[in-house]
Amino acid sequence: MKPVEAGSSAAADPVANQPVFVVLLRKFAYTAAVVAAVTVALVFPEYFIQVDGFRLQKLIVPLLQVIMVGVGCTMNWRDLVRVLKMPKAVLLGVFCHYAIMPVVAFTIAKLFRFPPEIAAGVVLVGCCPSGLASNVIALLAKANVPLSVTVTTISTLVAPLATPLLMRLLGAGFIHVDVGAMMFDMVKLVVIPVCAGVLLNRVLENKAKLVMQAMPVLSMAGIATIIVIVTAAGRDSLLHVGVALLLAMFLHMTAGFTFGYAGARLSGLQEADCRTISIEVGMQNGGLASGIAMQMGRVATMGLAAAVNGPVMNVTFSLLGTWWSNRPPRSKKALMRACETAD
Repeated sequence: MKPVEAGSSAAADPVANQPVFVVLLRKFAYTAAVVAAVTVALVFPEYFIQVDGFRLQKLIVPLLQVIMVGVGCTMNWRDLVRVLKMPKAVLLGVFCHYAIMPVVAFTIAKLFRFPPEIAAGVVLVGCCPSGLASNVIALLAKANVPLSVTVTTISTLVAPLATPLLMRLLGAGFIHVDVGAMMFDMVKLVVIPVCAGVLLNRVLENKAKLVMQAMPVLSMAGIATIIVIVTAAGRDSLLHVGVALLLAMFLHMTAGFTFGYAGARLSGLQEADCRTISIEVGMQNGGLASGIAMQMGRVATMGLAAAVNGPVMNVTFSLLGTWWSNRPPRSKKALMRACETAD
């Protein structure tokens, strides 16, 4: 998705003139497709484990790398300019994401008493950067889209260092965590593909429009495919902990957007920025979590939390974004004027 310039309401909100039910239908069409595919994978897992002797798990890493190339395609010098223009909001968003979500994930994993590798998967989801769909939800929720793009970008760039260290701190009680190996895996999964995307954006320049339009669709298709493959691979484990894991991931993201919004509000940010921080904190990059679990050889156990997180996250934040879309944010000055008028 190409970043949207601040200050242009039409550019920042292309869904403004569309009926809410149309936007909702589009959002839930993808989610419904994922849920349907996951259901089929649970009932007929053999069709999603291997095809003609080729194990479909091998597609997870290449698919994730393609998705991360798409992230890189959205990055340019404007990201740095946005950081300089709104450092407080950007730093708060990144800090809250990595401070709140890993701790909440660890707490939930302990409370639910999941088997060690599944618990480690919950923590892994919590330690990953912002979700790739957060920019779309920010658009739907009439939040600050440039801020959303920037926080997603920065949290993704920080991830190769932050995620392994946080996993070592919080996940080592469940499984052995090799920080060096995880950092190396994330260089392959994040750094190299993102750099390739940035270079592609730079080389193609104005000719990249078609690529930019195609990447969100490819990203969603890639994430959906990863979710289905992981679901089929971990079907037996998922049948044992499915309901509990579903509840756990719902509580995880609910706590994330609640604490994120509260932190932004206490910091004195405007309503649109509060919504953005809430979305950025609550949404996780489950595809990256699946890729890391695959690299660790534990996709059928550690990868389950990420697979469950995908559909739950899409449904939850689609509802939140749609609810907010009917309630345009008001600036502090507008609120003060409204109070004065009421008096």
